[in-house]
Amino acid sequence: MKNYLLFSSVLAPLAISSTACSSTEKTEKTSKPNVIVILADDLGYGDVSAYGSKTISTPNIDKLANGGVCFTDGHATSATSTPSRYAMFTGSYPWKNKNAKILPGDAPLLIDTAQFTMPKMFRNAGYTTAAIGKWHLGMGSGNPDWNERVTPGANEIGFDYSCLIAATNDRVPTVYVENGTVVGLDPEDPIQVSYKTNFEGEPTAIDHPEMLKMHWAHGHNNSIVNGIPRIGYMKGGEKAKWVDEDMADYFVGKVMNFIDENKDKPFFLYYGLHQPHVPRAPHQRFVGRTTMGPRGDAIVEADWCVGQLIEKLEKEGLLENSLIVFSSDNGPVLNDGYKDQSPELVGDHKPAGGLRGGKYSLFEAGTRVPFFVYWKGHIKPVKSDALISHMDMLASFAELIDEEIPEGLDSQNFLPVFMGESTDGRESFITEAMGRLAYRKGDYALIPPYKGEKVNKTGNELGTVEDFALYNLKNDFAQNEDLAAKEGKMLEEMRPNS
Repeated sequence: MKNYLLFSSVLAPLAISSTACSSTEKTEKTSKPNVIVILADDLGYGDVSAYGSKTISTPNIDKLANGGVCFTDGHATSATSTPSRYAMFTGSYPWKNKNAKILPGDAPLLIDTAQFTMPKMFRNAGYTTAAIGKWHLGMGSGNPDWNERVTPGANEIGFDYSCLIAATNDRVPTVYVENGTVVGLDPEDPIQVSYKTNFEGEPTAIDHPEMLKMHWAHGHNNSIVNGIPRIGYMKGGEKAKWVDEDMADYFVGKVMNFIDENKDKPFFLYYGLHQPHVPRAPHQRFVGRTTMGPRGDAIVEADWCVGQLIEKLEKEGLLENSLIVFSSDNGPVLNDGYKDQSPELVGDHKPAGGLRGGKYSLFEAGTRVPFFVYWKGHIKPVKSDALISHMDMLASFAELIDEEIPEGLDSQNFLPVFMGESTDGRESFITEAMGRLAYRKGDYALIPPYKGEKVNKTGNELGTVEDFALYNLKNDFAQNEDLAAKEGKMLEEMRPNS
């Protein structure tokens, strides 16, 4: 079995280019458009009705898909959250940074403050920049004091304004952090956080199951907040703790405020939805909206969030001057640590949309996600089969706003593809899942052999194969047939050299 670093060292030169597919002529624009990136959390290819699902209705997300470029082969760089977001903001493959892996809630900022980033690029171009919602890229310098301003963070890598959750909604600290400061903190009730040991006298899911309104399945049995057990231990900060059911409304309010304050000048907004990541606790008005339990209802809530944003842009007369990207950080998962009946209630719904695998997986569903680009009056509705990556937003947006980017980034300029004017996407792409790599080239996917389990606790296939596996995705969308023995020439062309 080849080490993944050897694999990457051979394949990386094929994938790195910051100038490939440069647009020959710039998009005509009378003023710089606002740019909004909406990133859902663990939303699968089949979790939106735009790709043909009949088991769920997402009309607001569909509006973006059906009114713009609907990518059928759009990818996150990674099958997990932190590395995926790292690549999107930096334009660099996450596996090049050994620390780009799923982070605890007290991890240091992953992106170096000296690093070139997407928000810095927009700010250089005169944009006001904001990050609202899920972050999961670390804050501070490690084990921060949450009772003081936590720095460095989103503001130090290019965001003028930030209001975020530090990691995921299943990890402590369960508080909102606005411009580096915990919202609603009471100095008389300081916050303490540990990912090693509990604080004396603090209840956990193991000790006090009677306090739970949502029970854990695996890995989520530490501190209890809002009746929900979390990963990690937290003490104090009672007035600052969020209420899970109110999180969607809270962040929608922050998005509305940001637009109100910046509607007369160009802005870049990253809006990180927390749905349908666990724990799935949608607001009561969404409970029961689907037959799939909390996960389905959380997706409907996410669709409402998108609708609120579109409605606000329309109301303020900004929709025709706002380019909107909607996607997901990685593929879907049902049982990701809580007993919320997602596997039992999924019914005929297929979160991966017929693809194989899901979150954590090297199979296609790990990174092939909903991916839509919408710009009213500028992009004609089209379905595109171009191979494209979140990572390519940086170079493509640079072309859009006439900014330069450093040489050596992995991001490629595909502005004509994002605008629906071309279907000439990437020739190749390296995907990552939990430190393991796979390779896409045209219609083919190559998965190298790695040791380890084939299925993890979530029930998702991880893409662990005993020998190099080769799939033709055009003919075999679900990756059922390994062609390694039949197509030896293609296998040798794609596999790394010894």
